[in-house]
Amino acid sequence: MNKQLQAGHVEEHLKGSEILRDIVIGMSDGLTVPFALAAGLSGAVSANHLNLIWIAGIAEIAAGSIAMGLGGYLAGKTEVDHYNSELKREYDEVQRVPDREKEEVKEFFSGLGLSKELQEKAADEMTKDKDVWVDFMMKYELGLDKPDPRRAGKSAFNIGFSYIVGGLIPLSPYFFVDDGLTGLKISAFITLICLFIFGYFKSRMTGVNPLAGAIRVMVIGALAAGCAFAVARLIQH
Repeated sequence: MNKQLQAGHVEEHLKGSEILRDIVIGMSDGLTVPFALAAGLSGAVSANHLNLIWIAGIAEIAAGSIAMGLGGYLAGKTEVDHYNSELKREYDEVQRVPDREKEEVKEFFSGLGLSKELQEKAADEMTKDKDVWVDFMMKYELGLDKPDPRRAGKSAFNIGFSYIVGGLIPLSPYFFVDDGLTGLKISAFITLICLFIFGYFKSRMTGVNPLAGAIRVMVIGALAAGCAFAVARLIQH
């Protein structure tokens, strides 16, 4: 019976990769910020100056994608630098104070419930190879996994490109209309649908209720655009 239950058990965890996290970061800002900017300009720009919305929107997408990509690059570079710094320190400690480091290995196995005898044997086996020993300490003492050395560049590209894709969605209707308000209505309709879909999958990835997460992301985008439009109207009048 237990075997049947185990065989029929299906893991429902949704594990997000680093690429998905980058896309979430880029798309979330890419959909929201240009949408709010275009909405604000729609309330202040006349039909004769509709091209100002395109120019400002494209400029914002360019600047935003560079800024977001740079942020992703710095975050990835910091992660690699931090890991390498701790790795060097761990090698130094294994060289200088091996007995203390070995005791920390034993403490780990003790926490797993192993007997004193098994703790000793496991620690002896683990500390035979210095590289294996240090790798073990990095992962289980410090909780650090070795990062991809190309992570910074990949993250910069993924976030920056996702921002551009997300930003072009709310801006695109303005290329095909004759006045800002019409463009805003079409943009709002398309963008809110995209925000809902994006929020749904983002919430699934992070383990949040998908429907509630989708509505929350959509409402935040709508509020941002609405506030920008209202402020532009107030300034205009």
